[in-house]
Formats: sequence, C-alpha cells, structure tokens
Amino acid sequence: MKMVMAIINADDAQTVVFNLTKAGFSVTKLATTGGFLKTGNTTILVGVNDDKLEEVLELINKHSHSRKQLVPATSEFGIGMIPTVPVEVSVGGATIFVMDVERFEKI
Repeated sequence: MKMVMAIINADDAQTVVFNLTKAGFSVTKLATTGGFLKTGNTTILVGVNDDKLEEVLELINKHSHSRKQLVPATSEFGIGMIPTVPVEVSVGGATIFVMDVERFEKI
C-alpha cells in the first residue's frame, strides 16, 4: 500500500479532488500555504493499493496545470521594503510524494 501526498495549487485542487473521488478514491484534503509565494495550496492525502498508484498519479497530473504568473518582487533596503518590477514565475502543477505504508487501519 502507498500513501500519496500531493501539494496542489488552490486553483486546481477542487478539480483534482472531484476526479479522484469520482474514480472511487478516498481523499483527505488539507488547506496549506506555500513558503515561496505565500499563497494558498491544498495538500491531499490518498491511501492507495500498489496496483492503483499509477491511476492516482495520472488523475493528479491530468487535472493540475502549471501556469505563469506575475508576482511583485521586493527588496529590503534598511528598515523598509521597496517594490520592484514584477517577476514572472511558474505556479500550479503538483508536488507529489509517494510513501510506503507499513500498516493501515480504518476504525
């Protein structure tokens, strides 16, 4: 058995969770915040048998998309922040961790 932990952009999370549950997977959804852009993410947890792992990964991949976004860049100068020219960064997609599960119980 595997535990899939996927950190997904908040814009894609609802679609990913909907499609995973539609396919019969149980999903735990956690609201999280990214450290780089300080924006909302959703972290999902999916316990899955080894033979269904690729199906989960394919659904996450299909419904989470990377996109370009302009974010304000700031520089510290002394005691204050000085706004600078916005920087284009890639956001979205998913960061996925797959972990072995030694034991699973549903009580």
